[in-house]
Amino acid sequence: MNSAIKKVVIAGGGTAGWMAGAALSKLMGKHIEVVLVESDDIGTVGVGEATIPTLHVFHRLLGLKEQDVMAATNATFKLGINFENWHDVGKDYLHSFGFLGKDCWACGFQHFWLKGKQQGLVSEIGDYCTEHLAARQGRFAVLPNQDYNHAYHMDASLYAKFLRNIAEENGLKRIEGKITDVLQHDANGYIKALQLANGELIEGDLFIDCTGFRALLIEQTLNTGFDDWSHWLPCDSAIAVQTESVEKPLAYTRSIARESGWQWRIPLQTRTGNGFVFCSKYMSDDQAIETLLANIEGKPLNQPRVIKFKTGTRRQHWNKNCVAVGLSSGFLEPLESTSIHLIQRSIVRLMQLFPSQGIDQTDINEFNQQTKLEMDNIRDFIILHYKVTDREDSRFWRYCKNMPIPASLQHRIDMFSQSGKVYKYGNELFGESSWIQVMMGQGIMPKEYHPIVDVMEKDELSNFLNNIKTTAKRKVDTLPPHTDFINHYCKSNMI
Repeated sequence: MNSAIKKVVIAGGGTAGWMAGAALSKLMGKHIEVVLVESDDIGTVGVGEATIPTLHVFHRLLGLKEQDVMAATNATFKLGINFENWHDVGKDYLHSFGFLGKDCWACGFQHFWLKGKQQGLVSEIGDYCTEHLAARQGRFAVLPNQDYNHAYHMDASLYAKFLRNIAEENGLKRIEGKITDVLQHDANGYIKALQLANGELIEGDLFIDCTGFRALLIEQTLNTGFDDWSHWLPCDSAIAVQTESVEKPLAYTRSIARESGWQWRIPLQTRTGNGFVFCSKYMSDDQAIETLLANIEGKPLNQPRVIKFKTGTRRQHWNKNCVAVGLSSGFLEPLESTSIHLIQRSIVRLMQLFPSQGIDQTDINEFNQQTKLEMDNIRDFIILHYKVTDREDSRFWRYCKNMPIPASLQHRIDMFSQSGKVYKYGNELFGESSWIQVMMGQGIMPKEYHPIVDVMEKDELSNFLNNIKTTAKRKVDTLPPHTDFINHYCKSNMI
């Protein structure tokens, strides 16, 4: 496979397929042919309707206007996730976007806050973050020159449709058909072509597997292997249902811990997305459906559907001339809305390492190494929510509280518990503010703070903390209600 890559074939549509198709056709379409094969008979999972702020990078690459994307996808703004009953029943906390307070060269803001807490000078740590405060007060606006610390709740199927239009405008060819076989080169096992049910052969040089959990190319054909993480992330099932809206949309996602899993509630402009992620070892599908339907608001708009999954990751995300993107590459449950981010990162990483002059193993190795580091970081962050809890009210929560965890996560917990220190390594997704909010929210309060904070006298520390808090409050007070801004800025095309 030392010949130049002239034709890229994307197997499967959905969010992953059309994100890949839109990016490759618009940004590289002058140099390569891009083809996407999908069947109208095969449905998509399409339940992930919440994003994180990194999606702005993808939209800027494609030159997309935020208002256009949001209006087309029935979107609302998202400033964080509210975790209810995770630390313990009846205890809630908000993990917001943005940054907590102000850091100094030696330590993060949490150390100033911890000393202030000892001296009775502070309120909750979220009061020192604009996005945290705005989410709780239901206020938001996109202002000139502001940091893009917001994300979206959106309809994933409408997002795929929006991107399909962009892809086809930029020369992508969509072929309707069901893939019945994957042909390989005899000499090296590289994928040669996709065979469709009507007998048509779709040949290509580079193949992108967007076939979801089936992983038709990367696993069923290339036998790449899978690392199972279900001993750390035991939930293996989800129920999804849409309901009519009964209230103005919140500016955050709700994640509500239940007896053997957790429920999501994601507000769009004209409806609400609901779901329940659970472990089938402790709860049946019928019990899960009953639990979800007993805890929704508004009339259901469709029948609840059950989705089965296994948490884990492919041992290689790029194998031979096949790159797995989306669910085919692995699955981390949607607790922190990372699914679309991982799709985006795979696409951007592929374009950065694109094998224009032929596939080279060094590019494959770099792609896989970067992807593994990112997956491991996100995995640890999600495990943290389950492991660090005071809940012992069910077999599920007792298992989570007592399960062994990766050494990398244990190190982070031990370091923060003792000294309040937390670090972001390289290109990890979750930064210090995220780790701090979740660890404190789940009940960890550090024993110590950094001694450099003692340089400040009590009055100086009090003024420092109050200025940050006052500045955040003053900014939020100038913002309009979330719903008012949506109606002005990006009202849904469905209304």
